[in-house]
Amino acid sequence: MVKNSQRQAMLFGLSAVLLWSTVATAFKISLNYLTPVQLVLFASITSVITLSLWVSYQQRWHQVVLAFKKKPFYYLLMGLLNPFLYYIVLFKAYDLLPAQQAQPLNYTWALTLTLLAVPLLNQKLTKIDMLACCLGYTGALIIATGGNLMALNFNSPLGVTLALTSTLLWALYWVYNTRNTDDPVVSLLLCFLCSMPLIIFANIYAGGFSIQWQGIAGAIYVGLFEMGITFVLWLTALKKATHIARISNLIFISPFLSLLFISWVLGESIAPSTFIGLIIIVVAVIVQQQQKTTGAINDNNKEKYSQIA
Repeated sequence: MVKNSQRQAMLFGLSAVLLWSTVATAFKISLNYLTPVQLVLFASITSVITLSLWVSYQQRWHQVVLAFKKKPFYYLLMGLLNPFLYYIVLFKAYDLLPAQQAQPLNYTWALTLTLLAVPLLNQKLTKIDMLACCLGYTGALIIATGGNLMALNFNSPLGVTLALTSTLLWALYWVYNTRNTDDPVVSLLLCFLCSMPLIIFANIYAGGFSIQWQGIAGAIYVGLFEMGITFVLWLTALKKATHIARISNLIFISPFLSLLFISWVLGESIAPSTFIGLIIIVVAVIVQQQQKTTGAINDNNKEKYSQIA
């Protein structure tokens, strides 16, 4: 029975990782037809529908109402961070950068989380943490400069800045989320619901809704597999796992699979500097995750994730 549960967990986990590995490619394709704010809008609508169906299936709408009544300002703030600010900034970074640069740069969010945990969670930065951050951001610099570290020549300084800013926003979201005991799907749905007025206003301010069907199709894919179904698959994997570490470590496969899809589908020629930089970032994240300073965050989230029914 235990083996069967772990096997199911691996299946759900691998499915989530595979789907997440495709979304960087989907971002770039969708941005050929939509602006970043339009992509956020239609992807968020898809995610709201998907998560609402899941909450309905689980008969948890009473939890949604109670959670919002208990912490309305908290969810308004979280909705502002994610999906509103985070995805607008992230999609704009993808709009300005090749996918092979934007995707690995965004992956440094775990290192940003380590740094933010110091002032916001009163955690100490160890020597290993500092080593991991130095390694990770060196890898990011290698990717951003195409391997030409001495020249510090960026193809799109704004794109790099936005990609790294997205890691700050995502890390802030998780820092503020660490002590939230509400069901994770309920919490995510509330974040999306609270952000919808902001997203709609941003689209009106940016100039309307002139779109093409290819963009809508891409946004639906992003909403399903970046923000919706994949999240549920991952939570289910963590709930079923008898060895959570084996499941959580699957996430390290994702950035490398993502580069394969970027190469195959988008036709981007993956630069050696991208691959080298990504390896350095992944090694840094693995080192960082071994530390007690971030272990408290990860254990809290894993315990919370495992509550999904």
